Amino acid sequence: MTQVKVFPCPRCGEPSQWQDNPFRPFCSERCKLIDLGAWASGEYRLPTQDAPQQAKGSQHEDDYED
Repeated sequence: MTQVKVFPCPRCGEPSQWQDNPFRPFCSERCKLIDLGAWASGEYRLPTQDAPQQAKGSQHEDDYED
């Protein structure tokens, strides 16, 4: 007898199974689409260490050489 592995859906937290689940790791198509929409709208963002880019033509007074 094979034990079915159950884990929480990453979107709603409801129990979900991995085996024979076409929406895995989500519990349903609804949770899968909600998560996809969150990515598409920019709700999920990765932090970056990049410094903000300076706009072209905007130089500080200290940047000019004599």
